[in-house]
Amino acid sequence: MFSTGQWIFAALFLITFVIIMIFSYRKDINIHQTFYKGSYKVLIAFILFIVLLFIIKVTMKR
Repeated sequence: MFSTGQWIFAALFLITFVIIMIFSYRKDINIHQTFYKGSYKVLIAFILFIVLLFIIKVTMKR
């Protein structure tokens, strides 16, 4: 399905992307703590909403 070169490229891209994201987050950590206090509540609400939709889907299927 995928060639060896494509797998190597995907792995290198993923590793590089993760490293850059970690570096960027570390660089902006003070800004995140100042402006995004309480943002975890939005994330939890979003996850609960997705779980609720999944539960509704499963119960309506039966």
